[in-house]
Amino acid sequence: MYNKIIINIKPMGFMWDTVDPFLFCVHHYDLYPKGNDEMGPDASLAGRNIGQDFTLKDGWRMYHGDRVPGFPAHPHRGFETVTVVLDGFVDHSDSHGASGRYGQGDVQWMTAGAGLQHCEMFPLVHKEKDNSTELFQIWINLPQSRKFCDPHYKMLWADDVPTVQFKDDAGRSTWVTLVAGSIAGKQAPEPAPDSWAVDPANEVAIWPVKMEPGAKWVIPAASPQVRRMLYFYKGSTIRIAGLDIDPMNSVEMLAEQDVVVECGNSPGFMLMLQGMPINEPVVQHGPFVMNTHQEIQQAIHDFQRTQFGGWPWDRYDHIHPRNSGRFAKYADGKEETP
Repeated sequence: MYNKIIINIKPMGFMWDTVDPFLFCVHHYDLYPKGNDEMGPDASLAGRNIGQDFTLKDGWRMYHGDRVPGFPAHPHRGFETVTVVLDGFVDHSDSHGASGRYGQGDVQWMTAGAGLQHCEMFPLVHKEKDNSTELFQIWINLPQSRKFCDPHYKMLWADDVPTVQFKDDAGRSTWVTLVAGSIAGKQAPEPAPDSWAVDPANEVAIWPVKMEPGAKWVIPAASPQVRRMLYFYKGSTIRIAGLDIDPMNSVEMLAEQDVVVECGNSPGFMLMLQGMPINEPVVQHGPFVMNTHQEIQQAIHDFQRTQFGGWPWDRYDHIHPRNSGRFAKYADGKEETP
């Protein structure tokens, strides 16, 4: 332990280490060029490992896409994904017939539960200008009692996700966006109904944070059992409990004390994740997260047998029309827009 607040400081790779109840966190930042007629990059794909393109080349990656960047149809069981889109768009389609396009501050909260397939594609909707895309994807575990809940997804539209501004004694600002949790009397939108985050007693927080140069901000204390990680992914430096932290480092902290964060001489960008741990065994095999190896084998068998409802779309990298705008269509036929 570094001191009475900081437990650990670790460099951040492409995938960021997490603590219970979180399973996975990744920050996608791609400076895509203009889009072509298919909403893929209007640029050569030569020299890329198409289907497994995770190498940053010319400022962007195709990931598992071969025409449009993103993640074609793949299964999940036993956990949730929370996708926070800061810039650009994501096209969602799933095996239950639900679909949507979201971005520009929107959040999709998807509970895989008993199992579904979905695709997450990054359509390059602009033909006349570049298509920058920036998002976080966060996986939250489900407790054993909810691993076989009905799959569900919910949109938290940008206008409904509050950002709270704090000013320090010098008048410098920090902005905290409440994807989950509460701060200073402000509350994030309700998450999906079977989420670990739905119970306030679990103190789940997902907070993208931006600080002005020189700003000071106090992270409020939580219960002693809460696990807390701060990811510093862009800026010059931050200072916590007397220690200078360089960018692309994560800081695990005790949650039972207020923590003062001081920003260096350029804007600081962070993501904070915290929550009460579920404290159950975790057995993960790719897109399946269960409590035992037998449950993993059952998940593989169930997917091979049922395909979690099959795939109702005409392509595995399904995208929506260029001019469709932001929308959500749910499995029950309900549609909504921001």
